[in-house]
Amino acid sequence: NEITKAAIQRALQNPRDVDYDLVRAQETRRIVDRLFGYQVSELVWRKVKPKLSAGRVQSVAVRLLVDRERRRLAFVPSAWWDVSADFSGERGALEAGLLTWKGKRLASGRDFDEDGKLRAKREVVVLDEAAASEVVAALDGASATVHSVEEKPYKDRPAAPFTTSTLQQEANRKLRWTARRTMTAAQRLYENGWITYMRTDSTTLSSEAVHAARSLIKAQYGDDYLPPEPRVYAKKTKGAQEAHEAVRPAGSVFRTLADAKRELGGDEARLFELIWKRTVASQMSDARGRTISVRIHAGDGVFGASGRTVDFPGYRRAYVEGSDNPDGELSTRERILPPVAVGDGLSVETLTPKGHVTKPPARLTEASLVKELEARGIGRPSTYASIIDTIIRRDYVFKKGSALVPTFTAFAVTALLENHLTGLVDYDFTAKMEAELDDIAAGQDDAQAYLSRFYQGETGLKALLAVAKDEADPRQVCSIPLSSALSDGTPVEVRVGRYGPYLEAGEVRADLPDDLPPDELSMDRAEEMIRKREAGPTVLGLHPETNHPIYLMEGRFGPYVQHGDVQEVKGPRGGRKKIKPPTAGLLRGMAPESLDLPTALKLLSLPLELGTHPETGEPVLALNGPYGPYIKSKGQRNRSVPDSIPLFDLTMAQAVEIFAKPATRRGNEPLKELGPDPVADGAAVRLMKGRYGPYVTNGETNASLPRGMDVEAVSIDFALELLRKRENAPKRPSRGAAKAKKKAAPKKKAAPKKKKAAPKKKKPTS
Repeated sequence: NEITKAAIQRALQNPRDVDYDLVRAQETRRIVDRLFGYQVSELVWRKVKPKLSAGRVQSVAVRLLVDRERRRLAFVPSAWWDVSADFSGERGALEAGLLTWKGKRLASGRDFDEDGKLRAKREVVVLDEAAASEVVAALDGASATVHSVEEKPYKDRPAAPFTTSTLQQEANRKLRWTARRTMTAAQRLYENGWITYMRTDSTTLSSEAVHAARSLIKAQYGDDYLPPEPRVYAKKTKGAQEAHEAVRPAGSVFRTLADAKRELGGDEARLFELIWKRTVASQMSDARGRTISVRIHAGDGVFGASGRTVDFPGYRRAYVEGSDNPDGELSTRERILPPVAVGDGLSVETLTPKGHVTKPPARLTEASLVKELEARGIGRPSTYASIIDTIIRRDYVFKKGSALVPTFTAFAVTALLENHLTGLVDYDFTAKMEAELDDIAAGQDDAQAYLSRFYQGETGLKALLAVAKDEADPRQVCSIPLSSALSDGTPVEVRVGRYGPYLEAGEVRADLPDDLPPDELSMDRAEEMIRKREAGPTVLGLHPETNHPIYLMEGRFGPYVQHGDVQEVKGPRGGRKKIKPPTAGLLRGMAPESLDLPTALKLLSLPLELGTHPETGEPVLALNGPYGPYIKSKGQRNRSVPDSIPLFDLTMAQAVEIFAKPATRRGNEPLKELGPDPVADGAAVRLMKGRYGPYVTNGETNASLPRGMDVEAVSIDFALELLRKRENAPKRPSRGAAKAKKKAAPKKKAAPKKKKAAPKKKKPTS
């Protein structure tokens, strides 16, 4: 169960037959995935919209995200207040919170459930603002005494070495990486011999790795940080596949972090450091410390303060595990309290009432989704990266910060599968399916029999699909009713159409932005959009030349102006043909409500001809594009107009100056100024936002960032490394050059045709 030199030599000395149970299990898993993927995807295409997909694990992952968003939609916030006080005494000052008032415990955040409601059977007092203010008034001028001081020792054990799943989770928390980026960097580290195989469910380290880690700890940290015996970690996930040891630095002696920084690229070095520290810390001593709890009596109230001190850092010298809830870490961080004793008198310096509101359940991030899938026994950790990639690419989810937000399309597809293929997206059923596939690997079930049950049984996939194709109503599937109706009683619902989601209330339809989180679609916002659509476009006035109306309209991609109405003319074959009128989008930063007719006419007059370029003699045009204002001229590369220059005030001199500057992709302000480039005569290296993602540039060379990389993590060293690689990469000929080369290639002359020999005259027979 490890790939080390000694293990391979032992294996070669003890060969065995191929385990065909494992082979059949792998084949069965693959066939099940194909049957589910191909045939359920076809159902989704028919009932929702094309270009979507379904999958045995993918669809369950989407359902997890949708269920979390449903809980956010159903969440009802609750408010409560508490009181904090600043006390001072002879030995120091401390801050404490009010715990009880007149003998009754006050409500705190832990007394409310995930739906925002007060937990049942909680005998607590929920203060409102007025009650909290009364408490402050009653305690004004009160004396305070330390009633109790409790001190308890604690131990903190290190986390286990990385598995595939925990590596993805920790890289997402600490490095803000996607699962795909983590696995790409890990693949390169493995291929180049820096780490062991990165697809594993095992937390076990080989004896070689344990010896290497313990030797390193003793040499680098000292005997105090080395436990008497090696640590052994048991697997926590049922059905874990332990064909490989945990992810760790390769070799019998771990290479140093200095070697990694010197020899590896940015991503590989950072991931190796994470793996190195986690592996070493897993074999170090526990962290030890004390928790101190102080209770203070003041008037009719009891205040509490707690602190935490670290006596021995142990494994924390090397590594501290990240958290899915950083706010929750605040209570466990080190906080030193003054050395107060029972009976000490304290004075109340300030009393502050504080209001709180319960928060809805947090959306899942890549890390927490991976954790949830693994905890439920759904899928294999080695496939999670590709699954998350797929659901993002298919527009089932989009990212808002690090959170994964399900789209209305995800709601529609999940509802279709829940109503018509219930078992296939049931969490327990999917986990049970994984267990049954593991039974085939263990020789406890027959692969052929399992496939027959799965596909051809009475409740198999084939029968369920046949019923779903007949009974599933596309209109019902693609409709998501909102919780309440409009003010006039008209029911309103979200519909998923071929071109995206939209609102429907009676005969009125209004497009929804693609990046609108479902829980942010309130009834007030829905009514505003419906009423705006119902009222029709705003008429700004008439065009002075054509006398046609100028409309302000709202489209899928934002507000725009339109000159006139759609006209129908006779087509070339006798039919009717619609001619769309001229339109123009608003400039970046323009407020639709403040738009007037003169400004709309200016927008419709684009492009503007600024003049003739002094070098090329070609006209220079100013335009407004999807990514903002820009200028263009034949013989010059298009340049974005900076936000600091109003497009309609742009002069020819300014345009020439913009053309003279290096291209910076739409003229946006740099995301970050990184520093000088010593190779390019000290040219400034900037991090820019590009059409296809962020990139770094020194004015001459552009280099894209790796996909999914956090822009905040880009340093000048990493940027220079990307630029040097880009400069040294072999140049590919442009399309124009390739075409010219192809055109200039001399044609081979055809070989001259041979003349057919004249047929010989036959001699007359006698």
